[in-house]
Amino acid sequence: MARVQRRLIVPLAFLLAIGFYYTYSDHSPIPALKWQHEPPIAPSVLDDPGYFWRKIPTHYPLQSIQSLPTGKPSKLPKIQHRFSRETSAEKEARLQKQRAVHETFGRGWKAYREHAWLQDELAPVSGGSKNTFGGWGATLVDNLDTLWIMNMRNEFEEAVAAAANISFEASSLTEINVFETTIRYLGGFLSAYDLSGDQRLLRKAREIGDMLYVAFDTPNRMPITRWEVGKAAKGELQEASPWALVAEIGSLCMEFTRLSLVTGDPKWFDATERITEVLKSEQSKTKLPGMWPISINPKDKDFHGDNTFSLGAMADSVFEYLPKMVALSGGLLPDYGEMYNYAVNTAKKHSFYRPMVPDNADILLAAAVHVNKDDRGKEVPELDHVGSIWSVTLEACWLSGRNYYNDQTTWRLLHGVMPETFLMTPCPSKGGTCEWDEYAWRKALLVGAEKDVTHLTNEEIRALADQVISDRRLPKGFTNVMDRRYILRPEAIESVFVLYRVTGDKSLLESAWDMFQAVQKVSKTALANSAIGDVTEAKPHQTDSMESFWMGRR
Repeated sequence: MARVQRRLIVPLAFLLAIGFYYTYSDHSPIPALKWQHEPPIAPSVLDDPGYFWRKIPTHYPLQSIQSLPTGKPSKLPKIQHRFSRETSAEKEARLQKQRAVHETFGRGWKAYREHAWLQDELAPVSGGSKNTFGGWGATLVDNLDTLWIMNMRNEFEEAVAAAANISFEASSLTEINVFETTIRYLGGFLSAYDLSGDQRLLRKAREIGDMLYVAFDTPNRMPITRWEVGKAAKGELQEASPWALVAEIGSLCMEFTRLSLVTGDPKWFDATERITEVLKSEQSKTKLPGMWPISINPKDKDFHGDNTFSLGAMADSVFEYLPKMVALSGGLLPDYGEMYNYAVNTAKKHSFYRPMVPDNADILLAAAVHVNKDDRGKEVPELDHVGSIWSVTLEACWLSGRNYYNDQTTWRLLHGVMPETFLMTPCPSKGGTCEWDEYAWRKALLVGAEKDVTHLTNEEIRALADQVISDRRLPKGFTNVMDRRYILRPEAIESVFVLYRVTGDKSLLESAWDMFQAVQKVSKTALANSAIGDVTEAKPHQTDSMESFWMGRR
């Protein structure tokens, strides 16, 4: 039986926070998880012959399975700030904000319960429902741990009873996303089980784990990320795709390993360790050694064909999971730490940049990097200054003891809400002063808009820039906003939560509250909260979408 770290800084099944709520919880250390539910588990729970997916024939059986790590776990460094006792005024302010967050969650849950029960998502404007993640009640499962943490025990019991009867034998979709299914369903069941100890949740975790394991039944044991689950249910032969996003194949290890730990069955750990072995062997062979590109080839185990690298969407969780696996294993899986250090050192050199902004704030963003050949045929990394949601990686930096904190990590748009992707003008260097230069900004945005400014006067550049700024609704500092949506992502508030817990900087509490109020202002509907189509509009339109992570982010 594996020996793993028994007490960690947060429950490892969800690892960081339900951002807004725990930001305003008391300042005592976050309760470490008591691992009272370690294996062995009663066979009557785990060896139910009625599990559909255990009956599917295996076409490519393994000759051996890697065992879970053994040995004495390492002592992890303390990362949480030592807080002093709060004043009565601070306590009252905290509780007031906490109640507001609780009320927002309660509204959303009530609306889901009344209008979209057992469906994947509530349509928060129209009051309808959507099935975008398998049709198995993604919002219900993804929010089980939130219900427990919010102390909504009656609602929790009702949700668990409903979840226990979900059938994973078939999907309402032809194709499911294995990564999304893992984090929303398997992660949802495991985190709620770790908190509550309810055996029904462990049974469902095992059940969906058995389903997901079939996606690995390929000639080279690499999983199919966009999976035709109906064909697999019929026992058809399958093989990994020649194309996949690196996040979707490299971000399964945490949930799979935890499932192996609580059941004592190493098969899930073995499945994702095979991916980790490829990640490690390919890490130094990519076009930006140390990082993996956004897209990879699982069919041929080729992870170095693409020339675009990012810490943002489509890649972020790969880097996020590395230090968390170190924590989950108590340091007994050292490859994860080594890979993370290699990746972060590469990112520090090539990805992070400082944008030029009107108030000269010291901001650090992570950009996508393209590796192209120069005139001599040498591959050269080129920063394209695409800012994106990179805050989960920031959290991972803190968990690994790496300090990237500064007093302002986000530059906000008109409504105080950031878009998905955007361009900004870079400072000459990451350090030193970076004075705002409006002319340089205007010229840069014209170049980005593919306007020829070679023979234009300063006045002509200003006039043409004004037109582009007006057409694209660009705040100062931004040269383009390519994806103007805000889809209720929780990553930014997660970073504020982690930064506050490790620094004790009370200004972050106000930053978090500002963010919460800004999101509420543009996203609140009569029922719950909706994603936004364009954050640069004077009156942003709501897209009638509320993904499960809005209330259930772990």
